[in-house]
Amino acid sequence: MSLFGDGLDAAVQKAFTRPAPKSAPAQMRYLVKQLKSTKAVAQMLRISQRTVERYVKDQIKKPRPELAARLEHEVKKRWQPQIRAKARQRAATTGGIVVDTRARIGYTAPIGSTDEDRIRHLTVALPPQYAARLFEAQEQGATEQYLREIAAEGLKEVYFQDGGRRAGQLEEVRFTDIEHLEFDL
Repeated sequence: MSLFGDGLDAAVQKAFTRPAPKSAPAQMRYLVKQLKSTKAVAQMLRISQRTVERYVKDQIKKPRPELAARLEHEVKKRWQPQIRAKARQRAATTGGIVVDTRARIGYTAPIGSTDEDRIRHLTVALPPQYAARLFEAQEQGATEQYLREIAAEGLKEVYFQDGGRRAGQLEEVRFTDIEHLEFDL
């Protein structure tokens, strides 16, 4: 489970215009329609083709918890792709992204002065270029650490340096021990 990746996905999902299918049979029918075969869905979910067919016909209604989680994840990953793309595009070009976090944050300045890391609760609106970098890195399969570095760089510019108006010689912002992280577009 990726804290940053899941957070970015949740932010984009807030833009959905219709709710994703809730019941297991409806989710299974949606996946079969998307992938165009019960065999492809069965391979993706690591279950038998016959089981998929039984869900589609409403013969099975309640999946095991691990299958339910995989099913929900795959449906949400494919749900409303155009709306998802528009939300990402809007955040990357005009809107930016809001980061709400409670984490251990500190910095280092060139003359050796440091602000010891401490737990801070920040809600910061990052400019569109950081939203674009975060979404692009996520699409390319970047690691959690790399996404964290992009967010830390954004916090450095917006929160600590106030867009270049202060702390111009700040070298590094440390962003660790994340207790809470939420993104909003």
